[in-house]
Amino acid sequence: MSGLRVLVGCKRVIDYAVKIRVRPDSLGVVTDGVKHSMNPFDENAIEEAVRMKQKKVVKEIVVASCGPSQSQETIRTALAMGADRGIHVEVPAGTDANLQPLAVAKIFSKLVEKEKPDLVILGKQAIDDDANQTTQLLAGMLDWPQGTMASVVNASDGSLTITREIDGGLEDISVSLPAVISADLRLNEPRYATLPNIMKAKKKKIEKMTPDKLGVDITPRLKILNVVDPPVRQAGDKVPDVTTLVEKLKEKGHL
Repeated sequence: MSGLRVLVGCKRVIDYAVKIRVRPDSLGVVTDGVKHSMNPFDENAIEEAVRMKQKKVVKEIVVASCGPSQSQETIRTALAMGADRGIHVEVPAGTDANLQPLAVAKIFSKLVEKEKPDLVILGKQAIDDDANQTTQLLAGMLDWPQGTMASVVNASDGSLTITREIDGGLEDISVSLPAVISADLRLNEPRYATLPNIMKAKKKKIEKMTPDKLGVDITPRLKILNVVDPPVRQAGDKVPDVTTLVEKLKEKGHL
């Protein structure tokens, strides 16, 4: 099997190392002046596509991102990792936080119609909303088989053998192409973009479009009522022995 075209998603999110702060209106988190980077699960998705290309299974990698103008930086990172060209579906700044999985899945279904990929690879979830829904929604819209939470992907004879991470351990499945898969963190170790590849990425093409141009309504279906900080954990107590520990647990009603 060779010559596949792959569409990969990459999302611009608040960097995983940033301490999140709730907005004063309690309707979201502070994003202004905060470091952003590519969603870690999407890095795994891009890395897997690049590795498939190195194995001569894939001939072209198209990376797509939905978000404000700054999302082009995320796309450039993906291009520096090895993607061939990019698509930026621009959403006005400030409204991207309300871009929900259903709208993203609709956008990607339109991109599939346009690009005719053989495979779509998305990150398992985004670390900002932790929804883990877009892959499943997209597969349903396209009526394509899906392999979610993939930790191993092998291609052969027009199909993919996928090892999935499930609650009980691991599950091996086979899906025929075209298909949609989502990448887990254990799928691979994403590469760092080298300086020469970063320079090359600046010359690669990024096509810009909008949800309206694709005929997609991105009006939120869900309304956020309130966002609060998690409760502060109480300090633990040290006990001298097991007997005291049991007494403490009984006092707090845990035994």
